[in-house]
Amino acid sequence: MIDFGFDKIALIGAVALIVIGPEKLPRVARTVGHLFGKAQRYVSDVKAEVNRSIELDELKKMKTEFEDAARDVEQSVSKELNQTSAELEEAWKGTESSAATSHSSEPYWLQTPVPEYKHPNKNWRLKRGATPKWYKQRQGVRTHVQSGSARVARFRPPRPRG
Repeated sequence: MIDFGFDKIALIGAVALIVIGPEKLPRVARTVGHLFGKAQRYVSDVKAEVNRSIELDELKKMKTEFEDAARDVEQSVSKELNQTSAELEEAWKGTESSAATSHSSEPYWLQTPVPEYKHPNKNWRLKRGATPKWYKQRQGVRTHVQSGSARVARFRPPRPRG
């Protein structure tokens, strides 16, 4: 931008004082400052708009790169899926031919026996009771349920008799 030193500004002020006069100089200075501020805001708005358009172009490039990468991944996955499904079809046809030789009318997956569900019969009380009582007492684990009022009554100091 234009380089104004102190000497140039003083020269412009002296010329303005002579040409404009001391009565109108403050109003003219205010107007010039106002216009200069508007010019600065306009320049900063233009810079911001240029920066936004550059960022938008970069984002569009990045978007196209991501879309291309996603398309490549999708194609490779679909290729692998097709290849795997073809291998499964070949294996399926092989099991159908072996199942056909066994002279059974049911499909292969119905011929294999499925074991019946058996509950594991875990007893959480036994597992909890496996911790020794001395360890629970040392760690401060409560072994008996006690209400809040009973706990207060237990730890209340005795009343003096008198």
